[in-house]
Amino acid sequence: MSTRVKICGIRTSDALDAALDAGADLIGLVLYPKSPRNVSLDEAAALTLRARHHGGADVVTLLVDPDDALVEAVAEKIKPDLIQLHGHEMTARVEAVRELSGLRILKAVPVGDAEDVAAAFDYLKPNGTRAQMLLFDAKPPADPGSLPGGNGLTFDWRILEAAKGRAPFALAGGLTPENVAAAIALTGAAIVDVSSGVESRPGEKDPERIRRFLKAAKVAKEA
Repeated sequence: MSTRVKICGIRTSDALDAALDAGADLIGLVLYPKSPRNVSLDEAAALTLRARHHGGADVVTLLVDPDDALVEAVAEKIKPDLIQLHGHEMTARVEAVRELSGLRILKAVPVGDAEDVAAAFDYLKPNGTRAQMLLFDAKPPADPGSLPGGNGLTFDWRILEAAKGRAPFALAGGLTPENVAAAIALTGAAIVDVSSGVESRPGEKDPERIRRFLKAAKVAKEA
């Protein structure tokens, strides 16, 4: 079975159509005002409706340390398939967001070594009542003003050996059409997640890079 592909940070109908036409399995919509990929609730709802009409792709709403009001608004107005938590949410908060929204949770975890990877699995306990899948991402720059993701940074994929055989996981961080096949071969990720790697500039998706990324990911084989 080929690796699933998530194109994150979709902002426009043109970018959405390019991702869907290229065969994306998941579409990511960012609701985080500090991000150049941020969309409003109304924009996200409209893009979700367009994706539903196209069919075939799950919609993921990315939130960063959201309060209850935002979680409820996302669940009611956007109705995504998953919520991606990409902030500093602890295990109890992840479980609370899942219960409040009634949606599956993809928890992003910044990792720098094998110990970080192993510790992340606490988010899946007990029996998936917190998050339903982990997304391993590069740690953001030390600058307090840096974004929690979408920075185009990679990490040593070899540390994900600590995750193999435990549960399917997603991989993000500096993925591009040029390196995604190698990333899949080395890590065996169930999902690869790209944002800046298919952009011409921050927040502007490049249809040709999206097509190349999908093509490379779909023919890649785990080693």
